[in-house]
Amino acid sequence: MPFDDLRQWIAALDRAGDLKRIQTEVDPILEITEIADRVSKSKIGKPGGSALLFQNIKGHSGSQVLINQFGSEARMKLALGVNSFDEFAERIRVFMDLKSPQGLLDKLKMLPLLTEAGKFFPKTVPTGPCKEVIKHDNFSLLDFPILQCWPQDAGRFITLPCVTTRDPKSRKRNLGMYRLQVYDACTTGAHWQRQKVAAEHYRQALRNAGSAGKEGAPLLPSFGRSGNSAAVDLMARTSGGQVLTPTSQPSGRMEVAVAIGTDPAVTFSAIVPAPPDVEEYLIAGFLRAAPVELVRCETVDLEVPASSEIVLEGYVNLDELRTEGPFGDHTGFYSLEDLYPVLHVTCITHRKDPIYATTIVGKPPMEDAYMGKAVERVFLPLMRLTIPELLDINLPIEGVFHNLMIVSIRKSYPGQARKVMNAVWSLGQAMFTKCIIVVDEDVDVQNISDVTLKVLNHIDPERDIQFTLGPVDSLDHASRLANYGSKMGIDATRKWPTEGFNRPWPDEIVMDAKTKALVDSKWKALAKELGIE
Repeated sequence: MPFDDLRQWIAALDRAGDLKRIQTEVDPILEITEIADRVSKSKIGKPGGSALLFQNIKGHSGSQVLINQFGSEARMKLALGVNSFDEFAERIRVFMDLKSPQGLLDKLKMLPLLTEAGKFFPKTVPTGPCKEVIKHDNFSLLDFPILQCWPQDAGRFITLPCVTTRDPKSRKRNLGMYRLQVYDACTTGAHWQRQKVAAEHYRQALRNAGSAGKEGAPLLPSFGRSGNSAAVDLMARTSGGQVLTPTSQPSGRMEVAVAIGTDPAVTFSAIVPAPPDVEEYLIAGFLRAAPVELVRCETVDLEVPASSEIVLEGYVNLDELRTEGPFGDHTGFYSLEDLYPVLHVTCITHRKDPIYATTIVGKPPMEDAYMGKAVERVFLPLMRLTIPELLDINLPIEGVFHNLMIVSIRKSYPGQARKVMNAVWSLGQAMFTKCIIVVDEDVDVQNISDVTLKVLNHIDPERDIQFTLGPVDSLDHASRLANYGSKMGIDATRKWPTEGFNRPWPDEIVMDAKTKALVDSKWKALAKELGIE
């Protein structure tokens, strides 16, 4: 059954014995991070530790903080309502495999799926729990127990927000998860990385403002028949909205809404690398098998989940950037300070006695590791739409999800591994993958020992490693430039004569079936004698 809100989810965690309520007084400045980090990395008890509900927050009497809610494989499965991530991936595959019906029988077979799909679409309702308290003025972000996570962080950061923006051109909504640095009572930084959808919405608003000007006339000169030279010039001068131009910076606003403390399906959908035309609320509905109920905001033309614990409404100015960061990030290092838009909060609504949901990131494994592995399984069937030869992928936790991807393929022609590398680099957030290793179908990519043995035996480094330049993750502190650098692909598949390899290829060492069966028949007695029962 779907969880209607965060509180139902907390109750489910409690029933599962996967929630600890903490009554000891704790400080949101650094202390909660240290506690949660120790729990998530503890070798005692379940991997990932328990979800934590802090109920005695220094300086915030009556407030509660939920953290590590997704911090184990079991909790992620509970959140998605599945027994295995592959089960969830199969659900996605079934819906993507829908083909045009060829006759009446095919149409009848599709009816159950179409009926179920009708439950996925979000619906707008008149009001909801997030409107129990509405503050148009006299509000402060500092009233909430927002964490400072690490010693060198630039301040307090909202780390688990579901941020809604609208495409100025298509008017489609996007839901993303972008950290927000709290500057003061009513402003935050909006850390949407340059290649994220909200950043593209910001750039589109900038293009529109640059083309129209304040009085409806072109603000920038336009050359050529296409009439797009003004936008090209603006993007070049601002480096895609990363810097302010000395003169003629277009003015205007883009509206933003932030939901904090949503049900697990909504929270998870905010991090899923969905195709651009698929709304995240639809994905959440798919996860819940029930529509997400939305309410209209008070001061901006956007909708947010009706059951949210806390909602921030506001806008960013197109002619305003401010230093954001540093911030202790999931790479295990601090992401460096940079310029980002400023979110001005115009209204705060929340439930009575709201529960503040948050997370921390740092050296893995942490809560985001389990969220990322679930995304990996979701992403696989989507990748197969454009890379049909792809069999499986592994994004090792220590590779922090954008540094290493191991891919197995069914190889059918020479050079196919290199084709797959370039295909991966063309896919949404997969463009950031620093290193891609491609192996044959007989390699288990989930078994790092098997991968290491086969890859290091199969490659000739000069022949099988290629480099390319392109966009890299904003968090990559080693790249030659911010957001731009090199990536590496390793073709660890068996080489064919048509790829220039004409030496004999040795057989892998494997015991024969007869001997294995003979030892199997004796193993129970042998194990007892060996003391390895």
